[in-house]
Formats: sequence, structure tokens, C-alpha cells
Amino acid sequence: MRRTDRLFELILILRDGRLHTARDMANRLEVSTRTLWRDMATLIASGLPVEGERGVGYILREPVTLPPLTLTHDEVQALTLGLQLVTRGADPSLTRAAESLLGKVTAVLPARLLDGIGQETWVFPGGEALAAARHLPSLRQAIRLRQRVVIVYVDSTGQPTERVVRPLLLEFWGRVWTLASWCETRLALRSFRVDRIEALRLTGEPFPDDPGTTLADWRLLHGG
Repeated sequence: MRRTDRLFELILILRDGRLHTARDMANRLEVSTRTLWRDMATLIASGLPVEGERGVGYILREPVTLPPLTLTHDEVQALTLGLQLVTRGADPSLTRAAESLLGKVTAVLPARLLDGIGQETWVFPGGEALAAARHLPSLRQAIRLRQRVVIVYVDSTGQPTERVVRPLLLEFWGRVWTLASWCETRLALRSFRVDRIEALRLTGEPFPDDPGTTLADWRLLHGG
């Protein structure tokens, strides 16, 4: 988490007016208590009305008003729907991020725009999405770092095969996640249902942009 994001999170934590220990806040932000002490010193030096010290805790003595976001009702609905979609997609790390983002947004939205926030207007069910959840963080990492992965894939007949693939894109189809990739085992562009990946291993090996194997080639092939 970037330091500016941590400082914002600390303000959100302290806004309840309760005493918070450095250890508790550090655990929530997944940082060391030493880092937390430095962050609190920065907030106090910037004029935030906080009282406290190491070994005792910190408390916000005066209300803090954060600047409101300028959003329309339709934009709020779009945001809510997007966050619901992410949480229902069953990627644990993105679920936590979406919940954190919703908390940040509701903390600064004017009261007149809060109607409907948090209410579920769409549902994205499906055991397939849940089955895919365990692989989504690793696949996102491999796509971001452009690294090969080894998968054990079970086809529609129940037969498992081991493949070395270059992951290009994750797509969510309402119930099913699919992985667009270049399959080095079959030497072809392939789409794999993530819920049918029985096992996955990150290799840490980068892959090149060979002609005919890229995301642009995939989109050209599928009219995207």
C-alpha cells in the first residue's frame, strides 16, 4: 500500500473517535508498528487533531471532514454495480480491495448520494466462479508480470493434461472465468475455463511477444 493511501486509511480508522493502539492499526494496515508510528507522526505534524503516544494509543479529538466527491446518482450506481461484480467474481484479494474502496467512497460522499450504496441490485451466482477463485490472484500476477504458468487442465470429458501457457487475459462471463492464452504445448491460442484448472504453478519465466502469440493476435482472432 502506498504511504498516501495508508495515511488516508488511518484517518478513516480514527474518525470513529475511539482510542486505537498502534499495534491494532498496524495489523489492520499490514505494516510494522514502527511504520505506523512514523505515519502517525506525519499526520500529527500536518495538523490532524490527534492525541496519543507510543504504548498508549491514538484518538481523534475533533471531527475531520473530508472533501466530498462530485458524483451523480448514476455514477454512484455504476460504482456500486462494479464493486458488486468484483466481489462476486470471487477473487479474494480483489474482494478485499473492493470492500476497502467502498468504505473510502462512502466516507467522503455527500449524504444525498448515499441512498442505494451497499444495496445489492445485481447478483452474480455460480459455483464455477467460486471454483476459479483460488487461481485468480496467481493468474493476474502472471499476466501483469508476463510470465509463463504450468497448469493441469481438465477438459469437458474429464481428462487432465499438463500445459505450459502464456497467460494473456482473464474474462468473466457472468458465471465462468476464462483465461485467454498462448498454449506452448499445443502451439496455438487457447481459451481455458479457470474453474477446470486442477493445479497451477507459477514459473517466474518471462515470455516474449512472438508474432501470432500476443493479446493483440487473440483480439484479432476473436473480433475484439
